[in-house]
Amino acid sequence: MRNAVLVAVTALLVPAPRGACAQATIPIEIRTANGTAVERRGQEQLERVLRTWDVDRWLFTRTVRIAGRVIPHSHPVLTLSAADVPSDTAQLATFIHEQLHWFVNTKPAARDSAVAELTRMFPDAPDGPRAGGARDLHSTYVHLIICQLEYDAVRDLAGDEAARRVIRAYSHYPWIYREVLERPEPLRRLIRQHGLDNPDARRRSD
Repeated sequence: MRNAVLVAVTALLVPAPRGACAQATIPIEIRTANGTAVERRGQEQLERVLRTWDVDRWLFTRTVRIAGRVIPHSHPVLTLSAADVPSDTAQLATFIHEQLHWFVNTKPAARDSAVAELTRMFPDAPDGPRAGGARDLHSTYVHLIICQLEYDAVRDLAGDEAARRVIRAYSHYPWIYREVLERPEPLRRLIRQHGLDNPDARRRSD
């Protein structure tokens, strides 16, 4: 029988490890899909991530589902995998990546205008995962925005070396992440020009 475990986490109430960054302070509801041991470990890992890093500005959705072996995704409920996650920093990066999908979806006009410009910047972008891109060509262009914002967020929180180490270990979106690591400035400039450069869930206007 499926068993959903609901856990409300207020990270401020749990002491952070010595030397950790400021903690997240906004309550997060963490659900496990089936209540298995591996999912509970994933829940504990995410709680630890929330104690270690202040992710408040990226909390565009506050409900998270932990499943055993699943491809992480943002909608309809942000879902993270509890299996084969190499480090807390890797889970931090994935969590922020999926939160950023929620952010970009709040700004459809800016997203679409940025994508239109990206089609001119990268006319030969891959149109599917076999070529190193995302699900399709449009998704590849959207992920250029998401993945650049992800890298910059993890760099701010955990440092550039840790952010690069996590991204270099990815097996998905290799073309996209190569552009992010090797040619970030054109992407940052475009993201800034379209008003997508400062995601902050604490600002109600976003």
